[in-house]
Amino acid sequence: MAELVGQGQGQAVRVPLTGTQVRGFWAAWAGWTLDGMDSFIFALVLAPALTELLPKSGMDGSPSHVVFAGSVMFAVFLAGWGTSLIWGPLADRWGRTRTLAAAVACYALFTAAAALAQNVWQLGVFRFLAGVGIGGEWALAGTYVAEVWPESRRKMGAGYLQTGYYVGFFLAAALNFTIGASFGWRAMFLCGGAPVLLALYMLSKVNESDRWAKATKSTPQANPLRGIFAGKYRRRTVLNAGLVTVSIIGLWAGAVYEPSAIVTLAKQAGHNAVEATRLASFGTGLLSIGTVIGCLLAPVLAERLGRRPALAVYFLGMAVCIWITFGWAFYVPDGLTLFIGSLFFLGLFGGNFAMYSLWLPEQYPTAIRATAFAFVTSVGRFVGAGVNFLIGAGVHHYGSVGIPVATTAVAFVLGVFLLPLCLETRGEQLPG
Repeated sequence: MAELVGQGQGQAVRVPLTGTQVRGFWAAWAGWTLDGMDSFIFALVLAPALTELLPKSGMDGSPSHVVFAGSVMFAVFLAGWGTSLIWGPLADRWGRTRTLAAAVACYALFTAAAALAQNVWQLGVFRFLAGVGIGGEWALAGTYVAEVWPESRRKMGAGYLQTGYYVGFFLAAALNFTIGASFGWRAMFLCGGAPVLLALYMLSKVNESDRWAKATKSTPQANPLRGIFAGKYRRRTVLNAGLVTVSIIGLWAGAVYEPSAIVTLAKQAGHNAVEATRLASFGTGLLSIGTVIGCLLAPVLAERLGRRPALAVYFLGMAVCIWITFGWAFYVPDGLTLFIGSLFFLGLFGGNFAMYSLWLPEQYPTAIRATAFAFVTSVGRFVGAGVNFLIGAGVHHYGSVGIPVATTAVAFVLGVFLLPLCLETRGEQLPG
C-alpha cells in the first residue's frame, strides 16, 4: 500500500504507508471482522438455541414460535446496538484506540457469556450487552481509519475496512459448518469470546489518531452530542440517520433471516438437520462474498458518480434483490438452489454500508466525528428493533419469513428520495 504525493511539475512518487498506519488499519479491520462474526453467530444458531431454551423457559418451542422468539431476540440485540451511541462521545473525549478496545472487549465477553444461558431471559440480557459493544465498533473503526490513512487512500481504506464485517460473516459460517454442526450452539458462542485478545493487542500496540490528539489540544472540550445538532450539522445528522436506518432495516432483515429461510427450504427438500445447517452456512458464505465485492466497489462508484448517486445505485439494487430473494425465490417449488444463488446479488448491493464508512467522516470535523458516526448509526438500530417486532408479527401471520422480509424493500425506495437532500462531498478533503 502506498500514498501518491505530488512532486515537481505534477510528477508523483509512491510513499509507503507508515507501520503505524498499516498496524492501525489491520487492528481496526480485525475488530470489525470479529464484530461481524460475533453479530452473525446468533443468526446461525437461532433455531437450535431457542428450540432448547424456550421449553426451559416455560414457552412453546414449536418452529413458528422459534421464529417469532428469534425476531424478538434480534430486536433486543438491535436495541443494544442502539445504546452503543455512548461510545462516540467517549471516543471524542478519551481517544479512538482505547475506546475501540473497550468496545471489542465488551462484545467478546458477552457473546461468550451467552454460551452459559439457561433460559431465553438470560440469553436476551447477554445479547443486549453484546450488542452495545458490537454497535460501537463500526463507528470507532471507521472514524479511526479515516483519520489515520492519507487523504488519497482514505476512500479505498473505507471500502477495505467494511469488507471485514462480511469476512466475519464468512468466518461465522465456517465455524457453524464445522464447530456448530458438530458441537452445537453453545460452542459457537464460546468462539465469539476470541476478540478479547485483540482488545489487549490494540491497547498495547496501536497508536492514537494524530488528528484527534491535535484537535483535543487546539479545540476546547465541548459537548459533542450538542455539536452534531448545532447549525449546519443538524440537517446532516437527521438525514444521515435516515439513510442508515434504511440500510439497517433492509439488510438486517435479509441477512438475519437468510439462515432460517435456507433451513426451512432444505428441510422441505428432504435434507436432515446437519445438511440443512451446512447449506445455511454455504448460503451465508455466498452472501458474504457478494458483500465483500460490493464493499470494494463502493469507493470506486463514489468517486466516479458521487456519494449520493452511488448510494442510490445500492439502494435500488437492494430493493430489487430483497424482493426477488424473499418475495419470489423463497416461494418457488424446489427453489432452494435459486434462493441460495440469489443471495450473492443480495450481498453485492448490501455493500452499501461501505458508503457510510467513506461518507460520514467527510461531513463532520474531528472534534465531533466519532459522536456523529456513532449517533447516526445507532438511531437506525432502534428503528430496526421495532421493524423486527413487525417482521415477527408478519411471520406469525403468514406462517413464513418470505413476504414479511420482502416488504422491507420499500424502505430502500423511500431512501432514494432522501438522497437529493443530503450533502455531496465528492472531491472534498476530510475536515480538520
